[in-house]
Amino acid sequence: MKKLYLSLSLFAVNVASAQQVKWQKNISSSTQDFLSNMTSTIDGQILLSGSSIQSQKLNTTGQTPNSGYDYHILKLDQQGSRVWEKYFGGTRHDYLASGIATQEGGFALFGTSFSNISGDKKENNLGGSDSWLIRLDENGEELWQKTLGTRSNDEASAVVQSTDLGFFAAGNINDHKKLFGSKDVFVSKLDKDGKLIQTTVLGGKSVDGVTDMIPTADGGAVVLIYSTSGRSENLNNPETQNSNQNNNTQNNNSQGSQNATTKPELISTAKTFIGKSDQNLGEGDYWIVKLDKNANVEWQKTYGGSGDDRPKSIAFTENGYLIAGESRSNSSGSKKENVKEGTDIWILSLDKSGNEIWQKSYSFGNRDVVMSLDAIRKQSTDNHQLATKGFLLGGYTQAEEKVKQDDEKFWMLYIDTNGKEEWRKYVEGKAKKNEERLVSAKLQSDGSYLLAGTSAEQLGEENWKVVKLLDSDVENLLENKDLRIYPNPVTDYAYVEIGLEFQSADIYVYDMAGKLIQKLNTKNQITKINTGKLPQGVYIIKANIPTQQNKKLTAKIVKE
Repeated sequence: MKKLYLSLSLFAVNVASAQQVKWQKNISSSTQDFLSNMTSTIDGQILLSGSSIQSQKLNTTGQTPNSGYDYHILKLDQQGSRVWEKYFGGTRHDYLASGIATQEGGFALFGTSFSNISGDKKENNLGGSDSWLIRLDENGEELWQKTLGTRSNDEASAVVQSTDLGFFAAGNINDHKKLFGSKDVFVSKLDKDGKLIQTTVLGGKSVDGVTDMIPTADGGAVVLIYSTSGRSENLNNPETQNSNQNNNTQNNNSQGSQNATTKPELISTAKTFIGKSDQNLGEGDYWIVKLDKNANVEWQKTYGGSGDDRPKSIAFTENGYLIAGESRSNSSGSKKENVKEGTDIWILSLDKSGNEIWQKSYSFGNRDVVMSLDAIRKQSTDNHQLATKGFLLGGYTQAEEKVKQDDEKFWMLYIDTNGKEEWRKYVEGKAKKNEERLVSAKLQSDGSYLLAGTSAEQLGEENWKVVKLLDSDVENLLENKDLRIYPNPVTDYAYVEIGLEFQSADIYVYDMAGKLIQKLNTKNQITKINTGKLPQGVYIIKANIPTQQNKKLTAKIVKE
């Protein structure tokens, strides 16, 4: 199969009348820089995360370069300008898989580490590779870290923050002879301080791999798994008798603190080893597992046809969940529609117990790939809660075997809550460069799309690139307000979002007696204000926009 390139030139975009590029940024490099993820903070800033081989020349952060690949993160402001850049790694390779923004304003990094104690790594590995979770504050400074692993080779896939401010970290265990198959799934629950609460191991007789995960309102999580396995019985803990063994053999290669005796935890804390409950329906299936707040399995479901079906992304609905992925299956098993060409997009709507509500297939002409799935919310008239009015998907279509003129266009698809297609459109590229690859596509609260990827004139010299793309049809889907405050009620911080175009605005905070408490000037659409020292009560937020004929916007907040 040919490599995944995208002819957005990263992103020299041929824009139609409904689209425009607000800005694009090129983060240059002269070494191998693999971009793995892009996430947005609550105040609209951007975190790019990936893996890089540092050199002394490139390292402008003041850190001493490690050998091999390191975690590499770069924070950009709302205009795409660099805020700070950080590297984390040991003396061996460390590959970053997932980076997320946390509710407190910081970040969590989750990846696969081959390093023992050395450099930034504070715990030894138990196997050849383990998963490595790092918690950062908003300035990129480490708060804590945790290594999770077994005596086999383990790899990280996804991390999410739970409603109790803890974390679910999910990945895969490879070729562990005492477990289920050649590739099993682990999900570890940690508290907000990094203490490991429990690990659950999931698997069948073959290959099962995590593709996505979301936190749920009840404190749990839903894990999306690509599965080639059939049904398997549950297991007892296969390593309880070995959980206290020292891994001195791993320490021979360690550098750094000689007093550190900690070792990774995973199997020794696992209380449940849950086998897949359903037989496989084809070459590969959608396997969905719901976990409670302690990572115990509540239910699991399998969907698929006789061919290869790969789940990619999951989102919430009022009734349950929407799952999007790619399918090569014709009508068979639980698949109800034939594939039109190559690989089609296959979407499942499930209730809160994982039962099917509806399913739909969509074709863009060849090998269709999903990159993003967003629920579009509307204000409910009866209870003032946000309800779902539709779903926006982003992805690309790649030709197979032969190159076509419209190969690798980025597309957008909007469907209603019953799966009916409302519209679709393409973002065409031009002047394709070598080694170009789209990695992430994210819908923003202002209706823009962020596209991030890599490009290089030759392999091994990849640059990171980000484009902020405006589209009038996407903007019209979102219910924009002139002034939004969230969260509300507030505790330590509030975020003020201005829904108008402006160059500069003044934000004021008043108490109910009209006394001015705070004043600040901003050029950002979303501005963070400190409410931690305010006494409990009701306050008025006002925004004055000189460029909008001195328009004044007002909203109330409640300090808990």
